[in-house]
Amino acid sequence: MDGHAVGRDPAASASPFVGLSLLDRFLPVWIGIAMVVGVALGKTSPDLKEELERFQFADVSLPVGIGLIWMMYPILAKVRYGSMLGIAARPKVLGTSLVLNWLIGPTLMFALAWAMLPDHPEYRNGLVMVGLARCIAMVLVWNMLARGSEELAALLVALNSIFQVLFYSVLGYLFLAVIPGWFGAETVGVDISMWLIARNVLLFLGLPLVAGMLTRWLLVRRMGLDWYDGVLAPKLGPIALVGLLYTIVVMFINQGDRIVDSPADVARIALPLASYFAIMFSVAFIVTRKLGFNYEDTTAVSFTAAGNNFELAIAVAIGVFGVSSGEAFATVVGPLIEVPALIGLVYLSLWWGRRLFGRVPVT
Repeated sequence: MDGHAVGRDPAASASPFVGLSLLDRFLPVWIGIAMVVGVALGKTSPDLKEELERFQFADVSLPVGIGLIWMMYPILAKVRYGSMLGIAARPKVLGTSLVLNWLIGPTLMFALAWAMLPDHPEYRNGLVMVGLARCIAMVLVWNMLARGSEELAALLVALNSIFQVLFYSVLGYLFLAVIPGWFGAETVGVDISMWLIARNVLLFLGLPLVAGMLTRWLLVRRMGLDWYDGVLAPKLGPIALVGLLYTIVVMFINQGDRIVDSPADVARIALPLASYFAIMFSVAFIVTRKLGFNYEDTTAVSFTAAGNNFELAIAVAIGVFGVSSGEAFATVVGPLIEVPALIGLVYLSLWWGRRLFGRVPVT
């Protein structure tokens, strides 16, 4: 036990989704609708694809680029960057999170992608890019619902944001163009350079990251921290989700034919993704529990380790391989799988909290 009162928490038996917004609660439904709308538009308006590709921004169609920045900026404006100062005082948490996020997570996704998609290198590459994109967005919602430490989750999200800017392009190049060659396997073509990945990371993560940090700094100084976190921040989440839905519609306009012609491919992409979420969360939860973390910290570390930043993976896949590529297709299927999977993990976390810790904190 971790020193807290033991007993059945009546709040833990209730649905953790009480009070959640309509947009958040039915996000899988909205994502499905967005995919259907995109497919329908692509099938009924063939000329629309050419119009979307007419204007380019850094080799990405302008409508898609707008959507990518739109869905990233509000998320990054919500992050409490000042909390990063407290991570130095918790080296055990820092070390555990870094190993789970930047060593075990990418390696696990790499292994699952190669094991389950040996005949689809484009989907495999897309999933590898997902595995390298550590979660910085919806993890805060899942962690809150599971009653994990919100302060620690925000701290780890801020840390992951900085790490992705610094290391995503390096790791992307290694996992796509170098490491497969060690096993005599096929690697991504030599035309995919580290700089091409880095440029898209800087553009679609670095730009909104700087904008988000500036927004928070300027408005907190002007309006105060209570107003920012209590009034503005709750409004930013829905803006980001609407941006995600818009981006999915635009992307599926280009992917409509593939969806209609190859529904089995969606299922094949879903299998390694679902396996990843289940394995990664379980490993993180068990490891952190064995290390003596309390329930709140165990939950926060586990969700930040299991979730992925699909927004970044989508952005980089489009920028590097193109909006109609198999890599982009694999990344855009991701949110449809992640949302129900992580909802299930919320309930698993609450159940494990009662079984392994003897209680779940009341919110």
